[in-house]
Parts: sequence; structure tokens; C-alpha cells
Amino acid sequence: MGRRITTVTGKGQVTIPTEFREALQLKAKDKVAFELVDGELRLIPIKSTLLAGFGAVKPKERPEDFERIRREVREERAEAVLKEMKE
Repeated sequence: MGRRITTVTGKGQVTIPTEFREALQLKAKDKVAFELVDGELRLIPIKSTLLAGFGAVKPKERPEDFERIRREVREERAEAVLKEMKE
């Protein structure tokens, strides 16, 4: 496919050339991620907003104790409901 040159606008925007958009099956309003690796910028299509957030929050510990996390969430919800009922 090769290299294509495009211009950065005053707002920091660039147009992704048609052949690249088609190859990546990108449409208007699709999400993309930018990744800088060894001085090269990579464009990664994101097909799900759930996947777009993957890795955004680093775990406090590894391996994660999901049962503990679920228990804490349940307890916090229960406390919020009790507080709401008292008001």
C-alpha cells in the first residue's frame, strides 16, 4: 500500500487517505487509537468502545482478586442503598 503524505491542520487533524480507510474498514464516527512505538505512530481501528478502554486502568496488584473486588462493590452498593433509605 505504501506511504502517503498528508497535512496536519491548525487543529492537529489529519485526513486518513481513502485506501487506508478502506483497508481498515473505517467509517465516519469510528474510533481509532494512536500508539507510538520506537518513534513510529501506529493507527489502530477500535471496533468497540469497551475495547477502546482496555488497559486504560492498571490493576493495583497482580493477579487481581476479582472475588474481593466483587464483594467490595456489593458492600458499597448496599451501604449506598441503606443511606438512601434513611434519607
